[in-house]
Amino acid sequence: MAENFESQDASQEASQEPAAQDSAAEGASELNNSDAPEAVLDDLDQELADLNSAINKEAELLADLQRLQAEFVNYKNRVERDRDLARNSAIAEVLRAFLPALDDLSRAEAHGDLEGSPFAAVATKIRAAGDKFGLKAFGEKGEKFNPELHDALVQLPNPEVTENTVGDVIEQGFTLGDRVIRPAKVAVFIPAEG
Repeated sequence: MAENFESQDASQEASQEPAAQDSAAEGASELNNSDAPEAVLDDLDQELADLNSAINKEAELLADLQRLQAEFVNYKNRVERDRDLARNSAIAEVLRAFLPALDDLSRAEAHGDLEGSPFAAVATKIRAAGDKFGLKAFGEKGEKFNPELHDALVQLPNPEVTENTVGDVIEQGFTLGDRVIRPAKVAVFIPAEG
């Protein structure tokens, strides 16, 4: 029996040898064929062109994504800036509505009407609320007159001054941050001509 197996193996090897020789011959004939390398080069050129096209599409998509990201960041910053401006404008309008009450409280305080009355606590609370939002009063007697901050209601010649000076404050001005929400109404001393 062992002899049968050996003979079968030998016959199979013999039958496989011609098949291997045929495939080697076909491979050699393909290499000898001059059209085969051009076809391979054409296939490689096509694959390279496809890869370049894919890379270009990816680069365009990346550029689009970066542009969209930049637009989103700009939009977000613009929305935040607009929100802050709207908030500050709303606060300024509310505080501007309280300014006449603050003026009345200041006048009453100047006349001594607030001392010992419950309105003294109200005046303190209203001023503290304004301070919380950055409301600052300005306009004092003796300041240099600034037309951007002061409204001159009266001009009075005065030989003691050499430049336009606030002589009296009729209504204080107010700023909210760096923004003037109401200029001070003042009487101005102007230099008298000699």
